[in-house]
Amino acid sequence: MNMMKMEHVPGTSKGKIILFALSTCGWCAKTKALLKELGVDHSYVFVDLLPSEELEDAIKEVEKYNPHGSFPTLVINDGAHVIIGYKEHEIREALG
Repeated sequence: MNMMKMEHVPGTSKGKIILFALSTCGWCAKTKALLKELGVDHSYVFVDLLPSEELEDAIKEVEKYNPHGSFPTLVINDGAHVIIGYKEHEIREALG
């Protein structure tokens, strides 16, 4: 994840948590809100808002964990656990 600009949200550490999202995606917004509600330390990036020079790298990074390249893609501890889509129960279980 070279120099990709991520937003950091402080909270309780549950390992390294990164949310790859789209700014226009309702499911991404719900996932982001759930992470905030759970109070976990995480970072997120709106891939669609990245400058073109970072966009390709970001998409390659997402596809490492999610070959379909769909959003949201939640990566926990460098891929030890990957949750694709808004799966509230699975997210709560992984981070609860």
